[in-house]
Amino acid sequence: MSERQITGRQVFFVTASAFAVIIAVNMTMAFKAVSTFPGLEVKNSYVASQSFDARRAAQEALGWDVALGHENGTLSLAITDADGRPVRANDLSLLIGRKTTSGQDQTPEMTYSGGQYSAPVDLASGHWTVRLKATAPDGTPYEKRLALYVPR
Repeated sequence: MSERQITGRQVFFVTASAFAVIIAVNMTMAFKAVSTFPGLEVKNSYVASQSFDARRAAQEALGWDVALGHENGTLSLAITDADGRPVRANDLSLLIGRKTTSGQDQTPEMTYSGGQYSAPVDLASGHWTVRLKATAPDGTPYEKRLALYVPR
């Protein structure tokens, strides 16, 4: 019985194949990361930072508290003031999406009734990010990013 010998050529092809697989996986992951995440929050972060503290102070002075929920295909949003009274904001808009991709983003039309906003929204299970933009009755802009978890 003759022993099978490993040649230098075989070692080279095994090593080259292993590195080719690693490089292919890395290239695929890099492409997916860049193509699925928009990544841009503001066009110029320095300009945005110049008014950030003033906007934040004005927003915090409102004393608003936001409660978000999703049940039976309905998204509900309740905004209350510092005294716990419901707030009816002007120009309210929501953007609902996943943290890592913009492919499932939704902008529901919210209706106000009984002290809260609601809209029919079909969301798959998992973690969602809700970006709320509104204007207070006195003209103060309000922005908030909220986390929403939809169970299976």
